[in-house]
Amino acid sequence: MKLNKIQKRTLLIGLLSIFLVFIVWSGYGFEIFTKSEVLIEKEDALLGIVHKEWKEQFVLGLDYTLGLSAVITFFAILIMWLKRDKNK
Repeated sequence: MKLNKIQKRTLLIGLLSIFLVFIVWSGYGFEIFTKSEVLIEKEDALLGIVHKEWKEQFVLGLDYTLGLSAVITFFAILIMWLKRDKNK
C-alpha cells in the first residue's frame, strides 16, 4: 500500500499523539487505574499521631491512556481511509 502526502502526515501526527499520551502517563507514575483521590498520611506535629486522609488529585491511569490511544488510532485510520487515492 502506497501512502500519499496527507496519509503520511496523518500517520505521523497519530503516532506522535499516542507517544505523547504515553509520556504523560509515565509522568503520572505508570499507574494502572485512573484515580480521582489519593490517600496521604499526615502527622500531627504536636502529638506525633499519624492519620490518613483522602486528597482530591487526578492520577492518569493506563485505562484512560489506552482508551485515548484507541480513539486516536480510530480517527487516524478513518482520515487515512477517507484521503486515499482513488486512481486505481
